[in-house]
Amino acid sequence: MDTGNLALQVDRARHGATRIVESELPALSPGQVRFRVERFAVTANTVTYATTGDVLGYWDFFPTGDPGWGCVPAMGWAEVVESRHPDVPAGGRYYGWYPMARYVDMTVTQTADGLRDDGAHRAAHAPVYRAYVATDRDAFHEPGADAEDRHALLRGLFITGWLAEDYFADNGWFGASRVVVLSASSKTAVGFAYCADQRPALEVIGVTSARNHAFTHALGCYDEGVTYDDIAAIPADTPIVSIDMAGSGPVLAAVHSRFGDRLKHSMAIGRSHHEAPARAKELPGPKPAFFFAPTQVKKRVQDWGPRGYQERVAAAVKRFVNWSRGWLRVQHSSGAAAAAATWCEVHAGRVAPDVGHIVSMWD
Repeated sequence: MDTGNLALQVDRARHGATRIVESELPALSPGQVRFRVERFAVTANTVTYATTGDVLGYWDFFPTGDPGWGCVPAMGWAEVVESRHPDVPAGGRYYGWYPMARYVDMTVTQTADGLRDDGAHRAAHAPVYRAYVATDRDAFHEPGADAEDRHALLRGLFITGWLAEDYFADNGWFGASRVVVLSASSKTAVGFAYCADQRPALEVIGVTSARNHAFTHALGCYDEGVTYDDIAAIPADTPIVSIDMAGSGPVLAAVHSRFGDRLKHSMAIGRSHHEAPARAKELPGPKPAFFFAPTQVKKRVQDWGPRGYQERVAAAVKRFVNWSRGWLRVQHSSGAAAAAATWCEVHAGRVAPDVGHIVSMWD
């Protein structure tokens, strides 16, 4: 095994700036395991982990010891290559959040389907954010490199979209028959729209850039697609709800101004437009409400039981991943320099919506 680690770190103030840090691998402490990170996905949502890291604590996942630089969590796959935990042998493969690095050490506890990171720096986070699912106990797992790549790219994003759509449905869509989806070409938005489109009485309107309009329209899960400049053309004759993956203050203001009190719920869920101005404190209509996915997970586990929840979500994920083969192209890059370049491309918004980047820090 290599004696050193390479990690891609991001400037916590200027998220487009990166550096590669090389370090020696320390001896493991009792209860720790060492993961060799195989590969991970870099998406606009990964960038959101950086842009909201100070507010939502994503920088705490993998502390660097340097307050100016952080490791951004990314969804991917890794193998335990060394263990000082008596019940966790080396050799197991796990899906979960990893740093953009070659290795990561964790203090773990066994769970029914894998491991949980119980390091002191992770204690404040919801268990779902500390979970690592063993491949041989993973109800979501589909064999094959392509399926695993698509799960790294889509599973977490789709589940967030699925939970958001389930939250709206659980609340009777707040009396609305139309939903406006901002940043409609983002993968979380596509997952949400894929689910919402299956509600026959609901009209799903995607709002996106002119560059991504054709892609969004071709997906088939939006009843209508408009550009950000055309929000005023959306009919305001019926109660409506919105879900905001863009995080752009001007765009959200246009939605609130257009619909006012006819806007029955304004859900905030992401920030794909991470360099756009933040929203104003006062907007017409309802106050935007941040959607915290683990809260809906907890509710549905109580409603359906752990197995019922898992069966529903796993079946939906597999259908969505299979559907993605019609529109999502997976691209691979290897090595630390390529990882940094990919991060910069995604951060700058230069990646087409039909492309998904899978990255390995290994040459």
